[in-house]
Amino acid sequence: MTKTWNQKSERQVLGRAPLEQPAFLPMSKKEMDELGWDELDILFITGDSYVDHPSFAASLLGRWLVAHGYRVGIIAQPRWDKTDDFLAMGRPRLFASVSAGAIDSMLAHYTAFRKKRHDDAYTPGGKAGARPNRATIVYSNLVRSAFPNIPVVIGGIEASLRRITHYDFWTDKLRRSILLDSKADCVVYGMGEYAMLHLAHILDQYGETSGTPFSYIAQEVRGVAYMGTREDIPPQAKIVELPSHEDIEADGKQLMTATLTLERHVQKADEWAIQPVGKRAVILAPPALPLSEEEMDELYGLPYAKTQHPSYKEKIPCVDMMTTSITTHRGCGGGCSFCSLALHQGRRIASRSKESIMREVEALTRNKRFNGSISDVGGPSANMWQAYCKASPEKCKRQSCMYPKVCPQFTVNQAEGIMLLRDIQKIKGTKNVRVASGVRYDLAQKEETALRAYTMEFTGGQLKVAPEHICDGVLNRMRKPGLASFEKFLNAFKKYSEQAGKEQYVIPYLMSAFPGCTDNHMHELGNWLRARGWQPQQVQCFIPTPGTVATASYYARIDEKGDEIFVARSDAERLRQHHILIPSVGHKNSKASRGKRSSYTAKQTNAKQTNNKHDSGKRGSSRFSERDSKKRSRQSQRDPQSGQGKASPFSVNKS
Repeated sequence: MTKTWNQKSERQVLGRAPLEQPAFLPMSKKEMDELGWDELDILFITGDSYVDHPSFAASLLGRWLVAHGYRVGIIAQPRWDKTDDFLAMGRPRLFASVSAGAIDSMLAHYTAFRKKRHDDAYTPGGKAGARPNRATIVYSNLVRSAFPNIPVVIGGIEASLRRITHYDFWTDKLRRSILLDSKADCVVYGMGEYAMLHLAHILDQYGETSGTPFSYIAQEVRGVAYMGTREDIPPQAKIVELPSHEDIEADGKQLMTATLTLERHVQKADEWAIQPVGKRAVILAPPALPLSEEEMDELYGLPYAKTQHPSYKEKIPCVDMMTTSITTHRGCGGGCSFCSLALHQGRRIASRSKESIMREVEALTRNKRFNGSISDVGGPSANMWQAYCKASPEKCKRQSCMYPKVCPQFTVNQAEGIMLLRDIQKIKGTKNVRVASGVRYDLAQKEETALRAYTMEFTGGQLKVAPEHICDGVLNRMRKPGLASFEKFLNAFKKYSEQAGKEQYVIPYLMSAFPGCTDNHMHELGNWLRARGWQPQQVQCFIPTPGTVATASYYARIDEKGDEIFVARSDAERLRQHHILIPSVGHKNSKASRGKRSSYTAKQTNAKQTNNKHDSGKRGSSRFSERDSKKRSRQSQRDPQSGQGKASPFSVNKS
């Protein structure tokens, strides 16, 4: 048996004898025949194309299940006007698993200002439109038509964040749990390795499952949600009560209560939760525990081909970047109010061993396609590898390990992370190593030697950081560190870049129209940037992602404490804030001012600090809008077309 993250308990041994791993998981009956498989145990349907890389859930979970004895096939980006594609490999023996893919299908299709996207990095040729809107719901219902009575398990970011009542930005309405619209038997929320394996194990034991309520089958499984009644929760279980769907419809402030309660449910990881919906209820089992280091090594050590399936005629744009990136860990202690990571991956860090990471790099250098450059070594934040909590996460009442300041119980030896990068750099065939996933700059400042190394050795001219804003009132609602922390980081980055003799840039993620952010806040941000000669070319307009605290603020117009706040809700309000930094957005034939990339100096940093409380919104006269547009744009994941992915670099050493 394998020990869990905290080394105190053991997981149940699940699955069958391992199967030999194929070069690629099958996508056709012909490929099944070549493997000698007469049927599948589990069928994956995904809104992404099939790239055999651990960044894709269908590949990661599929190979994990094969390693535990189950035959898995993939149907990638099927047509949704008929069931023919779903029938290509026959009815699976145990269940069908449905996911919209690595990105929410609505985000894949629309920009923050409701403009139709023209490309999709997860599709051959980069063509948009290969998956339907609300792909999880569409695919699930097609599976029901293709295979009556088959258990349907949904997962991925789209389903995971919609497991309870949620706000839908596109229709400006509340929606019930996705379980009801998709007619799925359960949602696997969060990281799904053991939930999927446990479900396969139980269904394998039951054999023919028709007639056996799934609410009974799923009671043993962590990390799942299903429809049932209070009687479908195991006896003696600790239960957290969520506001009912009807209560939230009647009082929008209850969405904040539900969101904060769900956030706490994920962090404690030892309670069940229930949300009444009509005469039934959404039942949420305790979240899955993070994988141990041994389990992470096993998962990422599986023989992924690290390229797209050979059946594709056109190149899939994301492949090049992903094949040169190395995942070191999962989870993020940040707990930012607009980020889905806390609800999906969780705040507890699950890390791979150094040996496992080094083996992957060595294998990468033997790949003929490898050019010697590793684009990224990290996770959600590169400098949280091997981090852990010295206290008891179950008892922790904090909503973030980083805010309002880094928790003293959050422990990470960043020097070990730097040694890992240096050892990777020494591997034969490796020319350079970069950290493209970005660093948490407030955490990096805790270890000066680490910040120095990130700047001088592993920044390839640009380093991504996420200040998001500079006004403390806005940053507090984001659960982000204050401006003083960012300016301290910029000074250090400048100093170390000069010592290295490098011209380097900070790539900042900035956000407009965040709940609580006024026009005055945006003007103050703009003035701060202009005082330094910086003109961002792109900025992310906040998009309310289902499930996040910031989305609850957007919908209910309140902060976490329940106090009313200003929210830019109409398209006009949102565009007005965006135009303060990006004048060209939304205007035809207009050009944004390019600004001047002048040198970053300590003098410039200190120029406007005196008598500046960085919260001019409190002094502003912006009023609550009486008009709400019925047509909304998108969520607060990084939106490459409206901003944060490509913000203009801040020069720190330009001669």
